[in-house]
Formats: sequence, C-alpha cells, structure tokens
Amino acid sequence: MTKLLDTCARELMETAPQIMQSIRVEMRRGHGSEISIPQFRTLRFVQRNPDSSLSNLAEHLGLTLPSVSKLVDGLVKQKLISREESTHDRRRLMLELTDSGEAIVNLARVGAQANIAKALKQLSSAELEIIHQAMQLLHPLFASQSDSSLKTNKR
Repeated sequence: MTKLLDTCARELMETAPQIMQSIRVEMRRGHGSEISIPQFRTLRFVQRNPDSSLSNLAEHLGLTLPSVSKLVDGLVKQKLISREESTHDRRRLMLELTDSGEAIVNLARVGAQANIAKALKQLSSAELEIIHQAMQLLHPLFASQSDSSLKTNKR
C-alpha cells in the first residue's frame, strides 16, 4: 500500500501542474491579455470567497499584503472588483466582483472547461468514469484543506 500511495502522490504532483498550465493558457485566451494570471486568480478567489479578507487573498496567492493591496487597487480601477469596509469591522475590507468581473471569470471558466473536455474526448467512457470517480474522491480531501486554511485566517 505504501508503494502505491507514494506512486499516486508522485503522479498527482507531476500531473496537476500540467493540467493547471493548460487551464491557465485557456483562461488567458478567454479574457485577453489585459488581465494577468494573478489578477484572474484574484477574481476567481473573490468569486468563491466574497467575504474573505485581503489576508486570505494574500495567502491564497502567495503574495505579501502590500502586493495584494496593489493588485486589488488595479482591479478596482478596472471596475472588476468593488471594495467596501465591513459593516462589522471597519478595519476589514469586503471584496466583491462587479458584473464585469463576474463576466470575465465565467467566460474564462467556460473556455477552460471546453478545452479540458476537448482533451478528455480522446478517452473511452470507462476511462472517463475512472477520472470522474477519482475526482469525486480527491475533491473533498483537498477542499477540506483549503477550507480549513481560510477559516483559520478569518479569525
């Protein structure tokens, strides 16, 4: 079991970045060159976590708070994100996508998903079922790590 476990972990580490690169390429194509990948990742994070703080966003992006603040400033100027003080804590900013920001994220996601489907089309139904089952097993394992990280940082 240990050998199989190590093999699976290694294969995931080798394959996940390749899949992410494919997604990044398509997402860039879907929204043009006016938005950088960190900006897109910011938009996507805010879409999934509208009540998160700049600190949560900084951790997600692996950037410093000043860098994230500058990144968000640019997105606010482009009218892709709105930034408001929290009604509960005026030291905390609430980030929310504008309609334009939402449209960019959704358009890019649709394009990326279509590109992935195009690549997966080469597989048989049985192989697709294996991938589907694997994703159902993996999603809760990694989503729980991501969710617990956000909850820890919201305190």
